[in-house]
Amino acid sequence: MTDHVLTRVANGTGIITLDRPKALNSLSLAMVRRLTDILLAWRDDASVCAVVLTSSSEKALCAGGDIRFFHEAGHATPTGGSALLEDFFTEEYALNHLIHFYPKPYVSIMDGVVMGGGMGIAQGGPETGLRIVTERTKMAMPEVNIGLFPDVGGSHFLSHAPGQLGNYLGLTGLTIGAADALYVGLADVFVPGAQLGELNALIESTPGAQLADAIRRFAARFAVDAGQSVLETQRAAIDAHFGASSVAAIMASLEKDENPFLQKALAAMRQRSPLMMCVTWEMLQRGAALDVADCLRMERSLVRRNFEHGEVLEGVRALVIDKDNAPAWNPPTLDAVTPEMVERFFEPVWPDHAHPLRHLS
Repeated sequence: MTDHVLTRVANGTGIITLDRPKALNSLSLAMVRRLTDILLAWRDDASVCAVVLTSSSEKALCAGGDIRFFHEAGHATPTGGSALLEDFFTEEYALNHLIHFYPKPYVSIMDGVVMGGGMGIAQGGPETGLRIVTERTKMAMPEVNIGLFPDVGGSHFLSHAPGQLGNYLGLTGLTIGAADALYVGLADVFVPGAQLGELNALIESTPGAQLADAIRRFAARFAVDAGQSVLETQRAAIDAHFGASSVAAIMASLEKDENPFLQKALAAMRQRSPLMMCVTWEMLQRGAALDVADCLRMERSLVRRNFEHGEVLEGVRALVIDKDNAPAWNPPTLDAVTPEMVERFFEPVWPDHAHPLRHLS
């Protein structure tokens, strides 16, 4: 169904409202297609000068992809794939690319949960993107928790985060709030939740061509209200530990530090898929040297390899379907992960001329 994506134009601004509150606006293939259709139409419409992405619920902008669908579609064939699953990731990543390079101001109101696929549709490009957070923002790239990896462009925006903060976020999958999002560079301005009504009125009354500047001026008075970034206070320690040469070395380093913040990170990593943490670490090393399009192409191949392996199917089963919170990771321990296992994920799935995202530039 596409009625989970509501659209209208007000004063030259195209407003997209995600309206699937019971699922925290998790993205279906139909929603990805609707978002793509409307953004392509507005891109070429001279009467639309800016775009705003928002939600009908203060609980979430978007909690990610519809992982129940992943589980169902992933079991459709013995190799863990189906045509709909292939279409979902190809079209989702193409949408992420479209948003990153959107030629008009793209404003995302990241109120509530913004995780995984939600980050992919909220992280507008550096030239035109304007990302707003509130005190309710709960941001994360938690994919290693379900046996996946930080996709939707995570190999680019995490690998370009300051210092080792990208490794920290990608390997732990832990949630951050507004102040940390601003510090890491995953948000631009803070607006208190109580002021969102005023912000929405501003959006309605301001000509689209002037919207981004008007929002920045509006948000400037709240800059100090976001609070202190925990990641900033812990930055030196994060860089010291998460700059180690492998996941095993990172965890060994963390084990020697009694800092409660770091022990929380270590405890989280002990629950994650050992294999996918190693794949994530390697992906972020490679992503740092790639542009956005090549990062998305790399991720698209990694997704195919992941479903072939089955790690994400087991992760979703344990955390979402059966809810036993006891995933049988394969392999079950970090010391059982070999370089060959990791390298297998990075072997080309398609020749360059046949890659489903070959047209991204």
